Amino acid sequence: EIQATDVINRIAPEHLEIVTETPRVVLKKINNAGAVFLGSYSPTAAGDYWLGPNHVLPTGGAARYCSGLSVLDFVKASSVIECSPERLKCDAAKIARFAECEGLQSHADSVLIRTSGGISDGR
Repeated sequence: EIQATDVINRIAPEHLEIVTETPRVVLKKINNAGAVFLGSYSPTAAGDYWLGPNHVLPTGGAARYCSGLSVLDFVKASSVIECSPERLKCDAAKIARFAECEGLQSHADSVLIRTSGGISDGR
């Protein structure tokens, strides 16, 4: 049995109006939509032109993998990682194994050199 919410999540609409007696219940089952408008008094036009945070939404089903444009799209961010020697030594074998599975032997070696003073043979 296919539910309407299954179809909606596959289509991933740019705009979705949920006009039911319990729109928030339906909303809990929606994973893929650019903008969702709840109830009879929340038409798309109100969100697009007046109430909504954004009018630049993912089209063509792109809501399955991306969101509407936001201020975060204009902010540059960098990840900062700091690992203690003890933590790296504890996780080294697992990290190296992931790298080797991806065929990135130099990544594996960069961990193993720091923790055991050696380079892996790739096995």
